Amino acid sequence: MTSLARRDPVTDALLTPENSALLVIDYQATQIQSIQSIAHPTLLRNVAMTIQLAQIYHVPIVLSTVNVATGRNKDTVPYLKRVLGDIPSIDRTNINAWEDGDFVKAVKATGRKHLVMAALWTEACLTFPALDALREGYSVHPVVDAVGGTSKVAHETALRRMEQAGAELTTNAQLACEWQRDWNRTDTVPDFVKTMFAAGDFISLEA
Repeated sequence: MTSLARRDPVTDALLTPENSALLVIDYQATQIQSIQSIAHPTLLRNVAMTIQLAQIYHVPIVLSTVNVATGRNKDTVPYLKRVLGDIPSIDRTNINAWEDGDFVKAVKATGRKHLVMAALWTEACLTFPALDALREGYSVHPVVDAVGGTSKVAHETALRRMEQAGAELTTNAQLACEWQRDWNRTDTVPDFVKTMFAAGDFISLEA
């Protein structure tokens, strides 16, 4: 076995737990119910996996919702709130989270330049902050199997727009392997296996 010494995890061009932050935006019942590009239970299981991977590798998470304080929308769905634990939520009125001062402040406070992003819808609440973050010099990594749009064409067109602007698309499996990188880092291997191969249960938006 001839593994090289680990590259600097902060400056590594690939994702590492030390250079990444996860942004989770608008996983609320209204948004989820309008998704047509992926089955709702699959979507919820996949974004839960994204969150769990961030927790395994101690990647900071920034959580945001839209229009909860105004009474127009409900909070993050309970299933995901249980997965997220006591992470505070930043509520906004902006469709584009990058136009909310508290959200941008929270992202910058992580000190991370690689932003792994999951948001609903793909064509709006994911695309807009992704494009703005790219313009500010961040590397952006949308998790394509943990997001969805109001139609397949809306979802796929949004992914193309972000990719053309420089976003690096990823999936949960790729994300897990990129953060793990070497099986000799044995502390995280059991949770890696448990999370990637867990059986799914019935998921409710209300409980």
